Amino acid sequence: MWVERLARFGYATKGFVYGLIGILAVMAAFTSGGKTTGTKGALRTISAQPFGQILLILVAVGLVGYVIWRFVEAIKDPDHKGSDFKGIVTRLGYILSGLIYAGVAVNAALFAMGSSSGGGGDSKQTWTARLLSQPFGQWLVGTLGALIIGLGLYYIYKAYKTKFRKKLNLRELDYQQEKLVVNVCRFGITARGVIFVMLGFFLIQAARQFEPSKARGLDGALHTIAQQPYGKFLLAIAAFGLIAYGIYMLVQARYRHFKTN
Repeated sequence: MWVERLARFGYATKGFVYGLIGILAVMAAFTSGGKTTGTKGALRTISAQPFGQILLILVAVGLVGYVIWRFVEAIKDPDHKGSDFKGIVTRLGYILSGLIYAGVAVNAALFAMGSSSGGGGDSKQTWTARLLSQPFGQWLVGTLGALIIGLGLYYIYKAYKTKFRKKLNLRELDYQQEKLVVNVCRFGITARGVIFVMLGFFLIQAARQFEPSKARGLDGALHTIAQQPYGKFLLAIAAFGLIAYGIYMLVQARYRHFKTN
């Protein structure tokens, strides 16, 4: 089915982007040729490569496929999350994820068309500033930060309990191959969870200090890690974790069992 093909291409594309972010961070940890960056920086790196425009178009198309699948998950509920409070929150999370990666897809398309800055300035700080300017803005931003921390902790729990395993069809792998794949996925999901916890703390800090610049994205999280004692070592662990998360996305693209109705 076309939705499944688009979804698989979307997961593979997402894995490619996060793998690239991880590789750049590994280079930053061990050499002078890398950098700590987020999705926009990864897209900028792609644009500088031979055939970068074509690669960016493929990234944009792939991420659109991922976005479509997220909306299918939210609306058609193929995994039967239900309409109780937990199910609604989960499905709203799919929509939010879709909107976030729709933004990344737009940035990829803009870079492909020759834009030097993608979608413009730091959207995280812009949206944080807008929220802070609203009535009870500090509470809104602080609550959002707490929710992101909760999501990060759920990712860590998901990795520990290997809950992701239920959606993967790994029967064609032997025991050792399956064990390796599952452990790499667990490492990647855990790294993703730790970074989400950091992002949530950044938002809470922005709320407490009424300072939008305290809100940071993935690039800010990696930069903060690099500034700590033994920062290069910690950055290397985080970088390999992001590469592992990229591999997890590729595993989803290959082995995920899709339900479309």
